[in-house]
Amino acid sequence: MAHPGEENKLNSHIDWSQIDTILLDLDGTLLDLNFDLHFWLKYLPKVYSEKHNISFEDSKNIIISMLDSQEGKLTWYCLDYWEEKLDFDIMKLKGDIAHLIQVHNHVLNFLITARSKEKRIYLVTNAHRKGIALKMQMSKLEGYFDEIVSSHDFGVIKQEQQFWEQLTTVIQFDNERTIFFDDSLDVLESASTFKIKNIIAINKPSSMIDKKIVPGFINIESFLEVMP
Repeated sequence: MAHPGEENKLNSHIDWSQIDTILLDLDGTLLDLNFDLHFWLKYLPKVYSEKHNISFEDSKNIIISMLDSQEGKLTWYCLDYWEEKLDFDIMKLKGDIAHLIQVHNHVLNFLITARSKEKRIYLVTNAHRKGIALKMQMSKLEGYFDEIVSSHDFGVIKQEQQFWEQLTTVIQFDNERTIFFDDSLDVLESASTFKIKNIIAINKPSSMIDKKIVPGFINIESFLEVMP
């Protein structure tokens, strides 16, 4: 972890000549989190309220309560679970607003540059495979990754050390020569516990929400700040 006050010392802390492997989160890191926030907090409550003939606010409160009950579990990210729980075709509903899936500014340049420097690039996400497929289709990012790894492959989320242990059986990486990007504090802390040397926090995961400093880590607002 960075020492307090170091969060905004950016490029000086990243010696790209000492990095072989790039591990990247998806939602909020490469993609604008606005899509997910809009889906779960606006669009789904609207559809749920219409189906059950209740107010939007009541619907939103019910869905937030359901989400809160699964926070910190794999089910929180599992679209199959929510399809069954809510009795909706979640992927059809996500498709309805798929135009909101947007790549963060400078991500594409970062990936192109990293590839040109012969870095190994892996997508490492808690997102469900069905959601990943839709987002890859809309974002056109899939071709930039050496491999895409979902926590659903292992049955354990990135917040748990077992995830990282299993990740090392799928891809080979040297913790000392690896850099990891994420927007969730609990995931960043988990990667730190696993002794990944270079860890970067995305402090503006959604274009619709003000940036917020993630304590204990180097913070960036965009990938322009850390170009290889």
